[in-house]
Amino acid sequence: MSEEIQPDTQEDLVWKNTPAEKLWVLDKLLLSKVLGYACGPTGIDVPKPGYYIVRPCVNALGLGLGAQKIWLDKDTTNLPYGYFWCEWFEGRHFSVDYKFGNQKFCVEGFKSDSTFTKWDKWVKIDHVILLPEPIGNHFINEEALNVEYIGDKVIEVHLRSNEDFADNISEFIPVWAGQDKIPPKGYTYKHYPDVHGRIGAFIK
Repeated sequence: MSEEIQPDTQEDLVWKNTPAEKLWVLDKLLLSKVLGYACGPTGIDVPKPGYYIVRPCVNALGLGLGAQKIWLDKDTTNLPYGYFWCEWFEGRHFSVDYKFGNQKFCVEGFKSDSTFTKWDKWVKIDHVILLPEPIGNHFINEEALNVEYIGDKVIEVHLRSNEDFADNISEFIPVWAGQDKIPPKGYTYKHYPDVHGRIGAFIK
């Protein structure tokens, strides 16, 4: 039996249609290097012992897949190929949409410290983060740009909008496989599956 052909996602369209010279920003190692962070690919020693975020340089599936917080003394040759390490940041997690360099909205994500993939909820908040200069210098003319931050540190850039908050949604609570689909009061259930085990979301 052949697999069902799925329609292109925003991420598919980005990789198909974006000029090659812009795609560097989707490589989190290159992005981290441009931003001046302590970082390097598998095989490059860390500058000092400590906790580092270790994850794939490129992950088109999103949601922090493959990410781990790892203590590294120096050598990194044991890390997976195609991964990189970067200094560890602490703080609130924001996802901000921009249009031609101007902020459209900001959402804050909440999850347990024990996971990088299963978020508890995302909430639209009244919080402004100006587009940082290194990103704005290259992508000020993008109609759809999404930037993720931990505190004031850029950690990811997407050449697309945040699809979860289309249609003026103010709160997005993922519903995972096996969880109840009956929405809390004030929310509606949206069938919204993904490849990571999410079956839908409670939205309002």
